[in-house]
Amino acid sequence: MLTVEHLSVSYRVGTLAVDDVSFRVDDGEIGVLLGANGAGKTTTLNCFLDFVRPTRGEVRVGTIVVARRPLAAKRDLAFVPEQVTLYGTLTARENLCYFARLNGETLSARAAGELLERAGLPATAVDRPVRTCSKGMRQKVGIAIALARRVRNVLLDEPTSGLDPVAARELVASLDALRALGCAVLVTTHDLPRARNADRVFVMARGRLLSSWSGTELRDRDLEAAYVRAVVG
Repeated sequence: MLTVEHLSVSYRVGTLAVDDVSFRVDDGEIGVLLGANGAGKTTTLNCFLDFVRPTRGEVRVGTIVVARRPLAAKRDLAFVPEQVTLYGTLTARENLCYFARLNGETLSARAAGELLERAGLPATAVDRPVRTCSKGMRQKVGIAIALARRVRNVLLDEPTSGLDPVAARELVASLDALRALGCAVLVTTHDLPRARNADRVFVMARGRLLSSWSGTELRDRDLEAAYVRAVVG
């Protein structure tokens, strides 16, 4: 479970990047922080990673308050950034096995292939050097690395940014593998259509949480009109 309670972050006096934000993503759910650039989405994510310390309030990974026990929180947390950094000369399978070993796990070639398949990577890309893979494929390798760690909480920062519509749709579908394992998944995006796959959507603008919708509400409304009403007022 990922929890944000009355979170505020100020980078300089009088300027709040995040202003009294509260929300929760339960186990087995995909939550989306939806908003334009500068809304405060990435700053909120960075508090989970202990890259930024809250000015007020707190964030929790499970029951752990990140600012108090950051190393303990990170043991049950995986992060997939917008640009996944991999070793270009290694294949997707080799990258996965390498990063698993860094986390104290030993993966067989077969197990690595199964994880990459579960993350949605095409079989034809498993044994190609990742420098020849598209951004969407590299993102899927990042998801496979998260699967290999067997964590319960996963963060993704703008995972569909720069992807073509087909690749973006495939990547969003691959998040179902994490949800099926009971993970709490938190995604930031400004890509309105991709929010429809979520169980919860939290609309942010100018550092504030303006609205939140459940998956049922998303299916029953004109999402674009609702988003404009929430942001513009």
